[in-house]
Amino acid sequence: MADTNTKNRTDTELKTARPPLYKVMLLNDDYTPREFVVRLLKSEFRVPEAQAGAIMLTAHTKGACLVAVFTREIAEEKATRATDFAREHGFPLLFTTEPEE
Repeated sequence: MADTNTKNRTDTELKTARPPLYKVMLLNDDYTPREFVVRLLKSEFRVPEAQAGAIMLTAHTKGACLVAVFTREIAEEKATRATDFAREHGFPLLFTTEPEE
């Protein structure tokens, strides 16, 4: 006779998939003043001044630098706002987004 009190149930755990993340990249140009870049990084991306300076210098020496990582929608919004702000002030500064690997 089988034991009727035995439960043959598999415990399943549902996990919410994390959204894919995107990198916001700062591309170097030879026209935008360094002080403007630092100010923009501080205001749009909320990075401390020392970190903003390091990001700006890395982009200046290597051609591009990772600024921050966000979900796609936020990354695209921040990159667009930062690029548009630079354009409004007459600078060709460019921020792009790319998937994080």
